[in-house]
Amino acid sequence: MGNSDFLKKPVEQELERFERHFRESMKSTVPLLDTIMTYIVKRKGKQMRPMFVFYSARLFNGVTESTYRAASLIELLHTATLVHDDVVDDSDERRGFFSINALWKNKIAVLVGDYLLSRGLLLAVKNKEFRLLEIVSDAVREMSEGELLQIEKTRNLNLSEAVYYDIIRKKTASLIASCCATGAASAGADEDTIKKMWVFGEKVGIAFQLKDDLLDYGDAEIGKPVGIDLKEKKLTLPIIYTLNNANSSTKSYIINAIKNHSQNKKRIEEVIKYVNEHDGIAYTKKAMQQYRSDALQILDEIAGKSNTSQLKALVDYVIDRKI
Repeated sequence: MGNSDFLKKPVEQELERFERHFRESMKSTVPLLDTIMTYIVKRKGKQMRPMFVFYSARLFNGVTESTYRAASLIELLHTATLVHDDVVDDSDERRGFFSINALWKNKIAVLVGDYLLSRGLLLAVKNKEFRLLEIVSDAVREMSEGELLQIEKTRNLNLSEAVYYDIIRKKTASLIASCCATGAASAGADEDTIKKMWVFGEKVGIAFQLKDDLLDYGDAEIGKPVGIDLKEKKLTLPIIYTLNNANSSTKSYIINAIKNHSQNKKRIEEVIKYVNEHDGIAYTKKAMQQYRSDALQILDEIAGKSNTSQLKALVDYVIDRKI
């Protein structure tokens, strides 16, 4: 996701302390579990989620003990869902590392996901962080619903924009929403503000997913087709918009290409070219920018005169990234 070091700088100490917190919260006396937990900690990503938590807390009364627990809780529950996702998708890899199920088989992976989930629940309950637990559990519920909605609705490759937005709001945006809401809650924000921070995070999360959709079509400047989503028969906004605005024979041709010829490089390149030529990319970019500006407007309403520049920089980073 490009270089995010400049964003980490202001919360460098918080992130380091969070890492220690997180590692501590995953320890187990069972040797096999401890080995797997060490492996999970090693493959940590870009720390975007904890950054959203810390920057959201900073908008209010600043980072507290509760904020570290919020970041750890989100990371524990999110990691649990990822481990289970890899089992569901039968994935052998995640971000260049072997998945847990590839190294230790499905049975162990499911149990590891359960273990992570229980560690998250215990972390919250032992510290009486019931509001944080409620926010994060809401996100996990939405993520599961979003995944199931996607499986149900995309079987026949015919999707309305409204249903697509419902899927990504639940599946992707709810996690970033929970980061912003728990960050605010951990710093003592009032209920109304916590809810608004959730909506802010949701808008950012949708923009984040739309950026992901665009990346599948490569960089428009170099015209580099990627087509991973298409090969995996995933419907994203550029293709949904194009399909919903194509005549019936073109629509059938594209659906047939995705359904039955997704491994045929030439057919997929044809689809990518058609999407580009029929405004699928331009339309998605416009939608992404709209969600970005809606998010920033909400942020200005919430934060008033407090310094929002770091959180805004994080939002821009989510949208301007190249990978």
